[in-house]
Amino acid sequence: MTAPPASPKIFHITHVDNLPSIVAAGKLRSDASMITRGGPQAAIGMSTIKKRRLSLPVTCHTNDHVGDYVPFYFCPRSIMLFVIHCANHPDLTYRGGQAPIVHLQADLHRVIAWAEQRDRRWAFSLENASAGYARFRATTSELDQIDWSAVASTDFKARAIKEAKQAEFLLHRSFPWKLVEEVGVISSSVRAKTEEAITGSVHQPPITVRPRWYY
Repeated sequence: MTAPPASPKIFHITHVDNLPSIVAAGKLRSDASMITRGGPQAAIGMSTIKKRRLSLPVTCHTNDHVGDYVPFYFCPRSIMLFVIHCANHPDLTYRGGQAPIVHLQADLHRVIAWAEQRDRRWAFSLENASAGYARFRATTSELDQIDWSAVASTDFKARAIKEAKQAEFLLHRSFPWKLVEEVGVISSSVRAKTEEAITGSVHQPPITVRPRWYY
């Protein structure tokens, strides 16, 4: 077990072209919800994995499945972003690379407080939530069960580190746009496109060029 950061952050990645619909809805939707709406404007995930997540149980919440939740990683520059960057995985339909991908950052404890005030279920996994053997928790006292050193690692060749780095935070049904505290982008040109995409939003999180969040 390793002690969590004092103020852990969580990160969701999406294509910049998805931001207008997220802002218009005022929220990010779970995969289960998005599928009923025909999917996102620009899908970047693997459809086989998304389909599997619809039936994988979140074991700490009876009758819930991973696909019922909006997923976040505990770090930027995730392994999924590396897969997108390499653009050579046979199950990956999207081939547009990492440049148009934006990071939506939020504060873990603020999100949990928001959820608990509204009886909204949340959970986190200790490894990749898409794996059938993933372990799930739903109390802040168990956050030290995440391998935070693996989460922070930039070298994930070792299988144990690779699995632990993919730990996920999950919020049931949807995630409010107003809880996004920063949007991290790869370049000034993507920042300009992001600014345009969220122009009509009442909530305007700062948009920051974060090259170290990318490969």
